[in-house]
Amino acid sequence: MQKIHTSNAPEAIGPYSQAIKVGNMIFTSGQIALTKDGEFLDKDVKTQTKQVCENLKAVLEAAGAKIENVVKTTIFLSDINDFNAVNEVYGKYFAHKPARSTVAVKELPKNAKVEIECIAVLP
Repeated sequence: MQKIHTSNAPEAIGPYSQAIKVGNMIFTSGQIALTKDGEFLDKDVKTQTKQVCENLKAVLEAAGAKIENVVKTTIFLSDINDFNAVNEVYGKYFAHKPARSTVAVKELPKNAKVEIECIAVLP
């Protein structure tokens, strides 16, 4: 088991790793719209989703993967009505259409509108 860390994504805001690599699999922690400097982008859901995807991309790259290696994502939304707006941005990053679950939750850290985690497999 290897802990993955990159300064190109925000530091974990709790006792967890940005990702863990086990064999050829990478499990990312959920990402919210924090910049790599830790600034929260308290903006619209599309802006937040773009930042989340950029964070995931940076963490995956630190683990030796690409976004195209993602086989499963889980999306957490604070408002299910944001589903279509998130899909607009998400689809640009995950054009290969990995398996996915999307759930609405009562609240996310820092009152984020979206959080995404993923599992990737290295070739």
